[in-house]
Amino acid sequence: MKFKVFRFKKVKSTNNTAIRILKNTNIYYGMISSEFQNNGRGQYGKKWISYKGNLFVSFFFKLDNLRISFKQLTKLNCLLVRKILSTYYKKKIIYKKPNDLLIDKKKICGILQEKLIKLDKKYLIVGVGVNLIKSPNIKNYPTTNLKELLNKKVSKVKIENQLKKIFELRLTKLYK
Repeated sequence: MKFKVFRFKKVKSTNNTAIRILKNTNIYYGMISSEFQNNGRGQYGKKWISYKGNLFVSFFFKLDNLRISFKQLTKLNCLLVRKILSTYYKKKIIYKKPNDLLIDKKKICGILQEKLIKLDKKYLIVGVGVNLIKSPNIKNYPTTNLKELLNKKVSKVKIENQLKKIFELRLTKLYK
């Protein structure tokens, strides 16, 4: 499986853009990347605070014929992102159910999954937000970013490409 890449300067949200592309095209495997999103979404309708320079990407793909459950897929998606981040940050990165990654009890990444049905086919949209250069200030919820942890910037494009590659590789193996 290969994801078709869509790059944008600004979107409302990468998940919304993925949903629009799925509904209006015959493309069923894709990756949306944006430099900025002005209406990012988190779990349970919460707003995802999006600072320019951080990573905003969404993957979409068919769910039909996958050999694992949705719950297993949720955990796998988090672990794939953690694997990429661990190539930069060598200390422990914790997976916090259902969809967050934490470093030293501070959120560095959130993942939002949404299902879509089109013509009786099921699709999954996996939105990934990673604090690369700036952390949002959220009351009672500490956050961090890679730049702060590493004392240097990391390439957003490099991380996007690494995520694309690992998602393509791992998901291909999960189809019946």
